Amino acid sequence: MKISVFGTTLQAGVLAGLMADFGHQVSWCLAADLPVPKAPQYQDDSVNRLILKQLHTDFLKMISIDQLFHDQDAYLFSYSPSELNQALTIAEKISLLPIIHPKLMINGSTFGLRGTDQLKQKLPLDHWAYLPDVIQEGNAIRSFTDSKQVIVGVDQDQTAQLMQELLRPFFQFKQQFLIMPILDAEFTKLSISGMLATRISYMNDLALVSEKLGIDIINVRQGLAADSRIGAAYLSSGVGFGGENFSHDILTLSHTVSDTGVRSQLLEQVWEINQQQKEILFRKFWNYYHGNLKAKTVAIWGASFKENTSSIHNSPIHTMLVALWAQGVKVQLHDPQALDEIRKVYGHRDDLILCDEQYQAVEHADALCVMTAWKQYWSPDFKQIQQKMKHPLILDGRNIFNLEFVKAQGFAYQGVGRV
Repeated sequence: MKISVFGTTLQAGVLAGLMADFGHQVSWCLAADLPVPKAPQYQDDSVNRLILKQLHTDFLKMISIDQLFHDQDAYLFSYSPSELNQALTIAEKISLLPIIHPKLMINGSTFGLRGTDQLKQKLPLDHWAYLPDVIQEGNAIRSFTDSKQVIVGVDQDQTAQLMQELLRPFFQFKQQFLIMPILDAEFTKLSISGMLATRISYMNDLALVSEKLGIDIINVRQGLAADSRIGAAYLSSGVGFGGENFSHDILTLSHTVSDTGVRSQLLEQVWEINQQQKEILFRKFWNYYHGNLKAKTVAIWGASFKENTSSIHNSPIHTMLVALWAQGVKVQLHDPQALDEIRKVYGHRDDLILCDEQYQAVEHADALCVMTAWKQYWSPDFKQIQQKMKHPLILDGRNIFNLEFVKAQGFAYQGVGRV
């Protein structure tokens, strides 16, 4: 097929690269108001390599909207929650082109319920489908290609047939397609995010209880994961979830339920627990020093909302920084990829030192807080950390360290739900 892809999301990059890799002719347009651009650089090197490889073939081309080919078979819209107007602008421009309709139009954007309908109003003569964005940062390509089944929302049977042909290289058996109406598919996508968020908040709620009872949440997690009815995914207690799409899905689902006149106590609690959890390391720091935090220095490892991404959208780091600064605490922050994003948000501050090297951050610190589970943090040089710190206190917001081992190195250690 000849396919035009619109947007700069990770989904757009993955699908543009993969579809080109399997023989589709892909034209990729980043925005309606840009000349022919370079491909965006993602934090996932495997995605960047795939895109670069395909750009050196005839299967993937970067184009401007003015260069859009009129003989395309399918158009994929892939935008973030805040880019609805950009998507609508593209749809409007397509509607003005001399295209013979109907064409296959695919909404892969994270706009929530009836987002596809808003695009369809611009192009009502076409076949419309909704393809949920299931791409995971840090595991982008395999999160799509290794899916056992794919959810596809369609407006009619012919659309389903076209989508099955488009995705046939990745999903070769009919039973791998979960075909349903578009609205059902959009709600299913939100519900999946809601379920995963519920698991996270449930574990964080248990972690608070386990600390008071003298129970190690790690043992509880292992027991839960061993039950085949539950599994291990999204069972880590910590400082809470973030991310633009994930958080947007939870809020959208909650608002959708509220709009029906039904109050969802569960969704409200899930969100509230998560917001409170973002403060947990600050509360531990406060309690350890009995509220005497003035002129203290805190080292923080990790600012991104999860490892293998530079994104700080709804990251716990924001709550942590605001709370610390309100108490006159200086922050020395390290993150392998997110420091530029922190600079954009907070600019220059005397009480924020951005460190390019992780051990630089712990110099003269009264505590080390681990906020993101980057691989390079899992096995640090504890002797060097202890020599550099003013006081050997580690607050492990991702439970990545062995409690007994760290304490044996002479540290005061607190995790989330650890005793």
